[in-house]
Amino acid sequence: MSVGSTSSSTETKNQTTSTGYDAYSDMDMEEFISLLITEMQSQDPLNPMDNTEVMQQLTQIQAIEANNRLNDTLEAVQLGQAMSTASSLIGKEVEALTDDAEYVTGTVDRVTVVDGVPKLHIGDYEATLTNVSAIMAAETE
Repeated sequence: MSVGSTSSSTETKNQTTSTGYDAYSDMDMEEFISLLITEMQSQDPLNPMDNTEVMQQLTQIQAIEANNRLNDTLEAVQLGQAMSTASSLIGKEVEALTDDAEYVTGTVDRVTVVDGVPKLHIGDYEATLTNVSAIMAAETE
């Protein structure tokens, strides 16, 4: 994609959109702004970018930022739900595949979060919530 030519960037964008892949979707906000500034500095002063193109690019900046905020919010909600589910297993007997690929059966002692993933502590073992294969019914006395 040529930074100095708006028609080339428009053609490239249209090609990527027709294949179902938008090159802007993988950019973060700083990369996009840097690209926009470089494009504006490199444009032909006798044939500058028109206001419509500038507004489209500013709209894309806003869309990228909104997507980033939405992704952050969804990740936080997902972690909250996973923590709620994992904490409801404290004191319950479960069967799970540990992080060391061993099956273990035991009581969940506590829950921690490691790299954004809830970990169940079953004795000396750790297992992710997604690796729980069974939850045993509480014994009635």
